[in-house]
Amino acid sequence: MNEEKIKQKYEIKIYKELPSTHLYIKENQKNLKNYTIIIADRQTAGIGTHGRSWYTGSGENIAMSILYKPNCSIEKLKNLTLDIAKCIQEAIKELYNIDLTIKYPNDLLLNDKKICGILTEINTISETTNYLIISLGFNVNEINFDEETKKIATSLKKEYKLNFDKEKITFKIIENIDKITELI
Repeated sequence: MNEEKIKQKYEIKIYKELPSTHLYIKENQKNLKNYTIIIADRQTAGIGTHGRSWYTGSGENIAMSILYKPNCSIEKLKNLTLDIAKCIQEAIKELYNIDLTIKYPNDLLLNDKKICGILTEINTISETTNYLIISLGFNVNEINFDEETKKIATSLKKEYKLNFDKEKITFKIIENIDKITELI
């Protein structure tokens, strides 16, 4: 699948700034189509697992959420977060020959520092999935982390002193995730 096919299949909405791409989808899911992607150049209140915050600097990183309405059993989504982590890991390996480590269940590390976080939320009615939100934050070209964050996080640019193509990474990640979500 190439960029054009992704754009045909997915409705992609890009915002300069949102509090959270995940919360945007959650609050608007009834009015959004299956295969909607929300991308923000900057999040002011990005969220991670357990209600933690996720920092997204302006225009330097990937902050996106994808809405699926799969109408499948919850059992079919078992291990989904880990499968998404593998998709992201493979995307970076394919594009740049960089090895990321998966910290089970929802983080990816580079040189023992967090570079990507994944948040999946499944809404069910009985045993059937009503909707699924896959959200991720990936530190691409960020070099300015606050004091607390720089102890635990990194970015591709910080580690390799190069600018990376954020759009190319975004589309490769979507392409890889699409392969596994087609099965649900």
